[in-house]
Amino acid sequence: MPEVNPNFARDWVEFSDPNNSDELFKIDLTWLTSYWSCIYGAGCCGIDEGKPNDGCCSDGAYYSDEADELRTLEVAKRLTPEMWQFFDEAQPKKSDGRLRISEVGLDSDRKTRKIEDSCIFLNRKGFEAEGFTGSFGCVLHHLALKEEIHFVETKPDVCWQLPIRRSFEKRELGDREISVTVIGEYERLAWGDGGAEFNWYCTSNTEAHVGRQPVYISNEVELRTLIGADAYALLKQHCDARMEAIASLAKTERKNLLPLLSIHPATLANQQN
Repeated sequence: MPEVNPNFARDWVEFSDPNNSDELFKIDLTWLTSYWSCIYGAGCCGIDEGKPNDGCCSDGAYYSDEADELRTLEVAKRLTPEMWQFFDEAQPKKSDGRLRISEVGLDSDRKTRKIEDSCIFLNRKGFEAEGFTGSFGCVLHHLALKEEIHFVETKPDVCWQLPIRRSFEKRELGDREISVTVIGEYERLAWGDGGAEFNWYCTSNTEAHVGRQPVYISNEVELRTLIGADAYALLKQHCDARMEAIASLAKTERKNLLPLLSIHPATLANQQN
Protein backbone atom coordinates (compact mmCIF):
# COMPACT_ATOMS: atom_id res chain seq x y z
CA MET A 1 0.00 0.00 0.00
CA PRO A 2 1.48 3.37 -0.99
CA GLU A 3 1.87 6.68 0.79
CA VAL A 4 -1.16 8.89 0.54
CA ASN A 5 -1.12 12.26 -1.14
CA PRO A 6 0.11 14.75 1.51
CA ASN A 7 -2.27 17.49 0.41
CA PHE A 8 -5.37 16.59 2.38
CA ALA A 9 -7.64 18.53 4.73
CA ARG A 10 -7.06 18.27 8.45
CA ASP A 11 -9.12 19.12 11.50
CA TRP A 12 -7.44 21.42 14.01
CA VAL A 13 -8.38 22.65 17.44
CA GLU A 14 -6.95 25.57 19.38
CA PHE A 15 -7.03 26.21 23.11
CA SER A 16 -5.25 28.50 25.51
CA ASP A 17 -2.30 27.25 27.47
CA PRO A 18 -3.86 26.49 30.87
CA ASN A 19 -0.72 27.86 32.52
CA ASN A 20 -0.30 30.97 30.37
CA SER A 21 -3.30 32.78 28.87
CA ASP A 22 -1.02 34.66 26.45
CA GLU A 23 -0.11 31.45 24.63
CA LEU A 24 -2.13 29.09 22.45
CA PHE A 25 -1.87 25.47 21.44
CA LYS A 26 -2.87 24.48 17.89
CA ILE A 27 -3.44 20.75 17.63
CA ASP A 28 -3.82 18.54 14.55
CA LEU A 29 -6.71 16.27 15.54
CA THR A 30 -6.54 14.36 12.27
CA TRP A 31 -3.01 13.22 13.04
CA LEU A 32 -3.37 12.57 16.76
CA THR A 33 -6.49 10.45 16.27
CA SER A 34 -4.90 8.44 13.46
CA TYR A 35 -3.73 4.87 14.03
CA TRP A 36 -0.11 5.33 12.98
CA SER A 37 2.38 3.11 14.77
CA CYS A 38 6.14 2.67 14.42
CA ILE A 39 6.77 -0.54 12.46
CA TYR A 40 10.56 -0.61 12.79
CA GLY A 41 11.61 -4.22 12.45
CA ALA A 42 8.11 -5.21 11.36
CA GLY A 43 7.80 -3.89 7.83
CA CYS A 44 9.68 -0.58 7.96
CA CYS A 45 11.58 -0.11 4.69
CA GLY A 46 13.93 2.58 6.02
CA ILE A 47 14.34 6.04 4.56
CA ASP A 48 17.25 4.89 2.36
CA GLU A 49 16.75 2.28 -0.32
CA GLY A 50 18.12 -1.12 0.58
CA LYS A 51 18.55 -0.28 4.29
CA PRO A 52 15.34 -1.42 6.01
CA ASN A 53 17.14 -2.30 9.24
CA ASP A 54 18.43 1.27 9.58
CA GLY A 55 14.93 2.74 9.76
CA CYS A 56 15.19 6.52 10.03
CA CYS A 57 18.68 6.34 11.58
CA SER A 58 20.68 6.46 8.37
CA ASP A 59 21.91 10.03 8.73
CA GLY A 60 22.17 10.22 12.51
CA ALA A 61 20.14 12.58 14.67
CA TYR A 62 20.47 16.37 14.57
CA TYR A 63 20.47 17.85 18.05
CA SER A 64 17.86 20.46 18.89
CA ASP A 65 20.38 22.48 20.90
CA GLU A 66 23.50 22.20 23.04
CA ALA A 67 21.53 20.89 26.01
CA ASP A 68 20.20 18.05 23.88
CA GLU A 69 23.71 17.06 22.86
CA LEU A 70 25.03 17.22 26.42
CA ARG A 71 22.13 15.13 27.70
CA THR A 72 22.76 12.51 25.01
CA LEU A 73 26.44 12.50 25.93
CA GLU A 74 25.64 11.83 29.58
CA VAL A 75 23.26 9.02 28.66
CA ALA A 76 25.88 7.42 26.41
CA LYS A 77 28.19 7.09 29.40
CA ARG A 78 25.77 4.49 30.80
CA LEU A 79 26.20 2.20 27.79
CA THR A 80 28.39 -0.88 28.05
CA PRO A 81 30.37 -2.91 25.49
CA GLU A 82 27.90 -5.76 25.97
CA MET A 83 25.05 -3.51 24.83
CA TRP A 84 26.65 -1.29 22.20
CA GLN A 85 28.21 -2.45 18.97
CA PHE A 86 30.26 0.73 18.53
CA PHE A 87 31.33 1.16 22.14
CA ASP A 88 35.04 1.05 21.28
CA GLU A 89 34.70 3.49 18.37
CA ALA A 90 32.99 6.01 20.65
CA GLN A 91 35.69 6.07 23.31
CA PRO A 92 37.70 9.31 23.66
CA LYS A 93 41.21 9.45 22.26
CA LYS A 94 42.42 10.95 25.53
CA SER A 95 41.64 9.63 28.99
CA ASP A 96 39.92 12.87 29.99
CA GLY A 97 38.20 13.46 26.66
CA ARG A 98 34.53 13.27 25.66
CA LEU A 99 32.92 10.29 24.08
CA ARG A 100 33.16 10.67 20.31
CA ILE A 101 29.47 10.44 19.52
CA SER A 102 28.92 13.73 17.65
CA GLU A 103 29.94 15.43 14.43
CA VAL A 104 29.05 18.47 12.32
CA GLY A 105 26.41 17.88 9.66
CA LEU A 106 24.65 20.05 7.11
CA ASP A 107 24.57 23.82 7.67
CA SER A 108 27.19 23.33 10.42
CA ASP A 109 24.56 21.82 12.72
CA ARG A 110 25.70 19.22 15.22
CA LYS A 111 24.38 15.68 15.12
CA THR A 112 25.12 12.15 16.24
CA ARG A 113 28.12 10.70 14.47
CA LYS A 114 27.75 8.43 11.46
CA ILE A 115 29.79 5.26 11.42
CA GLU A 116 29.59 2.59 8.74
CA ASP A 117 27.03 4.78 6.98
CA SER A 118 24.48 5.08 9.82
CA CYS A 119 24.10 6.45 13.34
CA ILE A 120 26.73 5.36 15.85
CA PHE A 121 23.96 4.35 18.27
CA LEU A 122 22.42 1.89 15.80
CA ASN A 123 23.33 -1.72 16.49
CA ARG A 124 23.36 -3.46 13.12
CA LYS A 125 21.24 -6.52 12.49
CA GLY A 126 23.27 -9.70 12.52
CA PHE A 127 26.22 -8.27 14.45
CA GLU A 128 27.96 -10.79 16.68
CA ALA A 129 30.98 -10.47 18.94
CA GLU A 130 32.29 -12.15 22.04
CA GLY A 131 30.38 -10.87 25.06
CA PHE A 132 27.89 -8.88 22.99
CA THR A 133 24.34 -9.39 24.24
CA GLY A 134 22.65 -6.44 22.59
CA SER A 135 20.00 -6.46 19.90
CA PHE A 136 19.74 -4.65 16.59
CA GLY A 137 18.23 -1.19 16.64
CA CYS A 138 18.85 1.93 18.72
CA VAL A 139 20.97 1.13 21.75
CA LEU A 140 19.63 4.24 23.52
CA HIS A 141 16.15 2.76 23.16
CA HIS A 142 17.42 -0.55 24.53
CA LEU A 143 18.98 1.28 27.47
CA ALA A 144 15.59 2.77 28.37
CA LEU A 145 14.02 -0.68 28.31
CA LYS A 146 16.82 -2.09 30.48
CA GLU A 147 16.49 0.72 33.03
CA GLU A 148 12.68 0.58 32.90
CA ILE A 149 12.31 4.23 31.97
CA HIS A 150 10.77 5.90 28.94
CA PHE A 151 13.03 6.56 25.96
CA VAL A 152 12.26 10.29 26.12
CA GLU A 153 14.93 10.24 28.84
CA THR A 154 17.60 8.50 26.77
CA LYS A 155 17.26 9.48 23.11
CA PRO A 156 18.02 12.78 21.32
CA ASP A 157 15.01 15.08 21.07
CA VAL A 158 14.26 14.46 17.40
CA CYS A 159 14.34 10.68 17.91
CA TRP A 160 11.74 10.53 20.66
CA GLN A 161 9.58 13.30 19.23
CA LEU A 162 9.07 11.65 15.87
CA PRO A 163 6.52 11.26 14.37
CA ILE A 164 5.11 14.24 16.27
CA ARG A 165 6.25 17.66 15.15
CA ARG A 166 6.27 20.65 17.46
CA SER A 167 6.64 24.00 15.75
CA PHE A 168 6.04 27.59 16.79
CA GLU A 169 4.12 30.47 15.28
CA LYS A 170 3.47 34.11 16.15
CA ARG A 171 0.03 35.65 15.75
CA GLU A 172 -0.72 39.35 15.92
CA LEU A 173 -3.92 40.34 17.71
CA GLY A 174 -4.19 44.10 17.68
CA ASP A 175 -1.21 45.40 19.61
CA ARG A 176 -0.53 42.00 21.12
CA GLU A 177 1.52 39.12 19.82
CA ILE A 178 0.41 35.62 20.76
CA SER A 179 2.74 32.64 20.78
CA VAL A 180 1.24 29.52 19.19
CA THR A 181 2.68 26.06 19.77
CA VAL A 182 1.68 23.73 16.93
CA ILE A 183 1.51 19.96 17.44
CA GLY A 184 1.10 17.93 14.28
CA GLU A 185 2.43 15.22 12.00
CA TYR A 186 6.13 15.14 11.15
CA GLU A 187 5.28 14.40 7.57
CA ARG A 188 7.75 13.92 4.75
CA LEU A 189 7.35 17.54 3.60
CA ALA A 190 8.45 18.81 7.02
CA TRP A 191 11.99 17.57 6.28
CA GLY A 192 12.32 19.97 3.34
CA ASP A 193 14.36 18.93 0.32
CA GLY A 194 15.84 16.01 2.23
CA GLY A 195 12.42 14.53 2.85
CA ALA A 196 11.66 14.43 -0.85
CA GLU A 197 14.69 12.19 -1.30
CA PHE A 198 13.58 9.56 1.22
CA ASN A 199 13.03 6.22 -0.45
CA TRP A 200 10.20 5.43 1.99
CA TYR A 201 8.51 7.29 4.81
CA CYS A 202 6.01 6.12 7.38
CA THR A 203 3.66 8.79 8.69
CA SER A 204 1.43 8.94 5.61
CA ASN A 205 2.09 5.35 4.59
CA THR A 206 -0.89 3.06 4.96
CA GLU A 207 1.40 0.20 6.00
CA ALA A 208 2.24 2.05 9.23
CA HIS A 209 -1.33 2.89 10.24
CA VAL A 210 -1.79 -0.35 12.12
CA GLY A 211 -1.76 0.88 15.70
CA ARG A 212 -4.03 -0.58 18.36
CA GLN A 213 -4.51 2.87 19.85
CA PRO A 214 -4.67 6.36 18.31
CA VAL A 215 -1.49 8.42 18.42
CA TYR A 216 -2.63 10.67 21.27
CA ILE A 217 -2.84 7.59 23.49
CA SER A 218 0.14 5.57 22.23
CA ASN A 219 2.39 8.64 22.35
CA GLU A 220 1.02 10.12 25.57
CA VAL A 221 4.41 10.38 27.28
CA GLU A 222 5.93 12.21 24.32
CA LEU A 223 3.00 14.64 24.16
CA ARG A 224 3.09 15.31 27.89
CA THR A 225 6.80 16.04 27.61
CA LEU A 226 6.26 18.41 24.69
CA ILE A 227 3.34 20.45 26.02
CA GLY A 228 2.99 19.65 29.73
CA ALA A 229 0.50 17.60 31.73
CA ASP A 230 -2.21 20.28 31.99
CA ALA A 231 -2.25 21.01 28.26
CA TYR A 232 -2.22 17.29 27.49
CA ALA A 233 -5.33 16.84 29.65
CA LEU A 234 -7.17 19.37 27.46
CA LEU A 235 -5.77 17.82 24.28
CA LYS A 236 -7.04 14.42 25.39
CA GLN A 237 -10.53 15.80 26.05
CA HIS A 238 -10.73 17.08 22.47
CA CYS A 239 -9.36 13.84 21.03
CA ASP A 240 -11.66 11.69 23.17
CA ALA A 241 -14.69 13.68 22.01
CA ARG A 242 -13.62 13.33 18.39
CA MET A 243 -13.14 9.58 18.70
CA GLU A 244 -16.60 9.26 20.29
CA ALA A 245 -18.15 11.27 17.47
CA ILE A 246 -16.49 9.12 14.81
CA ALA A 247 -17.60 5.92 16.53
CA SER A 248 -21.14 7.21 16.97
CA LEU A 249 -21.52 8.26 13.34
CA ALA A 250 -20.08 4.98 12.11
CA LYS A 251 -22.81 3.03 13.95
CA THR A 252 -25.72 5.05 12.58
CA GLU A 253 -27.27 5.78 9.24
CA ARG A 254 -25.49 9.14 9.30
CA LYS A 255 -22.29 7.72 7.79
CA ASN A 256 -22.59 10.32 5.06
CA LEU A 257 -21.67 12.89 7.72
CA LEU A 258 -18.25 11.33 8.31
CA PRO A 259 -16.62 13.55 5.64
CA LEU A 260 -17.28 16.43 8.03
CA LEU A 261 -14.57 14.83 10.16
CA SER A 262 -11.24 14.68 8.34
CA ILE A 263 -9.94 11.17 8.99
CA HIS A 264 -6.28 10.61 8.16
CA PRO A 265 -6.41 9.02 4.68
CA ALA A 266 -3.68 6.51 5.51
CA THR A 267 -5.67 5.25 8.51
CA LEU A 268 -8.84 5.20 6.43
CA ALA A 269 -7.18 3.28 3.59
CA ASN A 270 -5.77 0.70 5.96
CA GLN A 271 -9.13 0.15 7.66
CA GLN A 272 -10.82 -0.35 4.29
CA ASN A 273 -8.40 -3.10 3.24
